[in-house]
Amino acid sequence: MKLNTLLILIYFSSCTARPTDNEKKVSVADTKASKTTITDTTIANTEIIETFADSLNIGEKGKNKIQLIKHRVFDENYVILKFYTKAPQHNRWYIQNTYIVKSNALMDLEPNIADFNNDNFNDITFISAQAARSANEVRRLFIYDDYKRELTSIVNAEDYPNMLYNKELNCIDAFLIHGGSSTIYARIKGDSLKQFASVHNDSHRTVYEIDKFGEEKLLRKDKINPEDVYIRYINYKPLKEYKDLKNSH
Repeated sequence: MKLNTLLILIYFSSCTARPTDNEKKVSVADTKASKTTITDTTIANTEIIETFADSLNIGEKGKNKIQLIKHRVFDENYVILKFYTKAPQHNRWYIQNTYIVKSNALMDLEPNIADFNNDNFNDITFISAQAARSANEVRRLFIYDDYKRELTSIVNAEDYPNMLYNKELNCIDAFLIHGGSSTIYARIKGDSLKQFASVHNDSHRTVYEIDKFGEEKLLRKDKINPEDVYIRYINYKPLKEYKDLKNSH
C-alpha cells in the first residue's frame, strides 16, 4: 500500500514530456507495483517534506536537470530522484532516470553536487540514512554516466560515511567514527565502491592494503597517542593527514 501510494505521487508530480521506453528507467528494490485509487485517506497519509532541483551544475552543465523530492508516506520516508536530459533541438526535458530511495534520516537532504570520479562531470550525493553515531554522515551517491547520459546509483555508498573525493589518490575515501576511527579508500567499479586500502586508529594505528584477489595485507602497525585517534588520512602510503579539513568527522 505504501509503495502504491508513492508511485501515484510520482505520476501526479510529473509535469515533463512523456519519455520513450528507452529513456525511462525506474529502480525500486524488492517491491511490486499494482493499480490503486487515490482517496482522501491516501492524501492525508502523505506529505512532501523537502524538494531540491538543479539544472545548471549536474551532469553535463546546462543539458541535465535533477529533482529530489522527499516524501513521507504513512510512517516512512522516501526520496524520489528524477534525472532529465534536454532535447538537442527542443527546449524540453526528457526523463532518463527515476530512483526511489527509502530513507530514515532525520536530517535534511543537504545535496552535494561535485565530481566524485574525476571525469569533469558533476555527480550528486544526499543524506539518506541515520547512522548509529551522529558523526557518521551517511549518503547515497549517484554518478553521471556520460555515455548513457544518465545517473548510476552506487549501491553500497551508504557503507562509506563522510565520503569525499580524494584528489591525491583519485579515489573516494570515507571516514568512520567508532571506538576509534577508520579511513577507508575505495574506487568506483560499475555500480559499487571497491575498497583497496584502509587506516585504522584505536590503541594502535594499522594500515592495510587489499590486493586484486581481495586479500588484506598489513603494511604497518604503530603505537598511537590518544589525541591522534580521530585523524583522517589523505594517503596511506606514505601516511599523510588531511590538512585542509578542520572538522573532517
